[in-house]
Amino acid sequence: MGDLDAHFRKFRRELSSGTVSLALLAILAAANEPMYGYQIAKRFERDGDGVLIGKQSALYPVLRTLQGNGLLDSHVEPSDTGPPRRYYRINANGREALRDWTSAWTSTRDFVDTALEDVK
Repeated sequence: MGDLDAHFRKFRRELSSGTVSLALLAILAAANEPMYGYQIAKRFERDGDGVLIGKQSALYPVLRTLQGNGLLDSHVEPSDTGPPRRYYRINANGREALRDWTSAWTSTRDFVDTALEDVK
């Protein structure tokens, strides 16, 4: 059973690695204002029930990568309750990527759903 558990954990990790970026862009696109990492992590926690990320710290490298790829803008603001916070906002390139990635996700999801129909 240990091998099956290890394979399942690996499968979940690989499955979530691509979808976290898509979900991050979607969350930021739906936001009315820039969000900082902890807010985004809480949104993942609330809506995702731990499906995509295990630890909050896993979001920060993805946010930095998305910003480095020109899909997000960010700025730092001081905080009254702790260290300064970096706020992220999706930009025009990010919105274009979100449209493309959403299309790819939909096609992939539809194919997998079709492939699994007879297994259910």
